[in-house]
Amino acid sequence: MPAALHSPVSLNRVKDRSMTSQTPFHSLARLHSAINTEVTKLTPRLVATRRHLHQHPELSCQEIETSRYIQSQLTAAGIPAHLAQDGLGVIADFNWGDCTPTSPRIALRADIDALPILDAKTCDYKSQVTGRCHSCGHDAHATMTLGALLAAQATSDQLRQLGLGCRLRAIFQPAEENSFGARAMVAQGAVEDTRMIFALHVDPDRPAGKVGIRYGALTANCDEVHISIEGLGGHSARPNQTNDVIATSAQLVTALYNWLPRSADCRYPAVFSIGKLSGGHACNVIPDRVEILGTLRTTDAETRQTMNRRLREILAGIASASGTRISLTIPAQDDAVINDHAAMKCMHEAARRVIGDTGCDIVDLPSMGAEDFGGYMAHCLGAMLRLGSALPGHSPSPPLHATDFDIDEAALPIGSGILLQSVLEAITSPQ
Repeated sequence: MPAALHSPVSLNRVKDRSMTSQTPFHSLARLHSAINTEVTKLTPRLVATRRHLHQHPELSCQEIETSRYIQSQLTAAGIPAHLAQDGLGVIADFNWGDCTPTSPRIALRADIDALPILDAKTCDYKSQVTGRCHSCGHDAHATMTLGALLAAQATSDQLRQLGLGCRLRAIFQPAEENSFGARAMVAQGAVEDTRMIFALHVDPDRPAGKVGIRYGALTANCDEVHISIEGLGGHSARPNQTNDVIATSAQLVTALYNWLPRSADCRYPAVFSIGKLSGGHACNVIPDRVEILGTLRTTDAETRQTMNRRLREILAGIASASGTRISLTIPAQDDAVINDHAAMKCMHEAARRVIGDTGCDIVDLPSMGAEDFGGYMAHCLGAMLRLGSALPGHSPSPPLHATDFDIDEAALPIGSGILLQSVLEAITSPQ
């Protein structure tokens, strides 16, 4: 059973459309309670939806069937939804409450892509596609956003009674894992004329019924670094006749690990890591090419700029000393998720209304992980929180991107409730 949702007042089953005998505060409190009631009622549907998506994962830029499924669920419920460019992703619009063309637009975002990871679980809803798995919880994100829309539909009359409304938009985004999706959706106008955008990410380090609230930087800027070293190869017995790219790569790795961290103000986090170094095919042949792949992570723009500049300077220096040619490409970049204070306050208050104040943990430090949700924040205010989803009885719960990753599905109605309550906070709180 799902964790109980916090209900500050009992829900009066008799709808008062006139509102003449009650204060706006009491009417708003009833709406908060009604939202919690509706998402709880949706729990069986949310579980079924999440399990369907979990069984049918699709990789980044391949989410055709996932997009069609989400669109079909929305249109069947009477919520207008259209496929994004190339059939990848869905944009759904719903006029919640007393809505006019000038009402504020508030957006919810969910990513929908899976990972090229084997699903090692034995449950009946494990992935049916070998080598693909929703090991980052995007199936849950999509499900919870769908649930928020359905709850909005069920409570629209009550919001209209208050004389309030908004143009609610849900963005079901492809290709988060390869850093393509947010920029693609922005380019298609997904956040035009949008006041605020909200999202959440499942967190296996917290139980269902807990959330992580972070004001300011939540995640890091992440620059994907591809380095190619080219030189003259030859016989391993005659290195003097070569420009040894293996020796160059060893010097380069050492230089980057030594000097990049010392190039930036140590009060601001910065991490450079190499994940792949490859070159050569035989023990007695000095190759003519080595490839190095890594990531450069920072939490502020100045440090990011400094580290990128120093990276290029170090490459140029090693190339000059070794006589090799060293090239750099940065094929993917994620901007840091810097939670706007007003938007995060909306999510914080929303979480209080769903799980109570004791369920809200303040996150003191940013994660150095990446999340392309930051791509929306150059265009509108936004915030993301961490939603507890640890599996009961597992210590520790399987981490994100693990082959046995799974969630406590009690988190699903909680997430839907927080998303919709965040929208309500955005249109009722002073800006």
